[in-house]
Amino acid sequence: MATAGIIFDIKKFAIHDGPGIRTTVFLKGCPLDCWWCHNPEGREGQPENFCVRTRRGGSGGNWAEKEELFGREVSVAEIMTEIIKDIVFYDQSGGGVTFSGGEPLMQPEFLKAALIECQESGIRTAVDTSGYGPADIFDEIYDLVDLFLYDLKNMDDHQHIKYTGVSNEQILDNLKMLAVRGNKINLRLPMIPGITDTHENLEAILEFIEPLPGIRDVSLLPYNRLAEDKLERFSLNSRLGRISSGTGNDLDAVTRRFANRGYRVKVGG
Repeated sequence: MATAGIIFDIKKFAIHDGPGIRTTVFLKGCPLDCWWCHNPEGREGQPENFCVRTRRGGSGGNWAEKEELFGREVSVAEIMTEIIKDIVFYDQSGGGVTFSGGEPLMQPEFLKAALIECQESGIRTAVDTSGYGPADIFDEIYDLVDLFLYDLKNMDDHQHIKYTGVSNEQILDNLKMLAVRGNKINLRLPMIPGITDTHENLEAILEFIEPLPGIRDVSLLPYNRLAEDKLERFSLNSRLGRISSGTGNDLDAVTRRFANRGYRVKVGG
């Protein structure tokens, strides 16, 4: 029987989910509950309804509401049909397919089957992951993945639990394991003002990754206001509050800080 998965979106011509032009497949289900999550429709593992609000007549208009279903079951063959349509763009740009979420490790059988099909079709693959998952899943898919887009948030475990709902122990262990195996990691640091972008947290990240041989590329992800907008549209409460665009660490200074320690740094995905 064909392996089926639950996705909530397929994004074509993505340029912030790994190198080149990519197709990003968003899998449902995530074990984290980040305060700044910009894909709340991807948290639950099954299709779910949201009451979606839109403005009538622009920003000053009244809200209109309607219920929408997010998530659908698909076969690997179905998503491969969409992926292969853009193979010429992958070849020209050095792009490929990124499996994101949610957390793609939450659907390991579907993820592995899709990665196998991509490899057999000569399509480069990336997995965008929080790192929170059993080590044996990483082991099973390692040779099928060209690049892990690996998020690292809070180094202090108490802070990590507060802002994501889970401990960072498994995340750090998996990062060490992947870094020892090879140079397949783009470390992605969400710059959440006052939470992840503090001097103490960034220094702790540097101290942790400096002994790891497989990490040379670091992406700084500026705070994305999309999270605030989506929560408003979905009538969900924000635990983070509305962050001023003027707050937060100077990204140029953070870039220099990591570059001075020998890392290739870029701002954005």
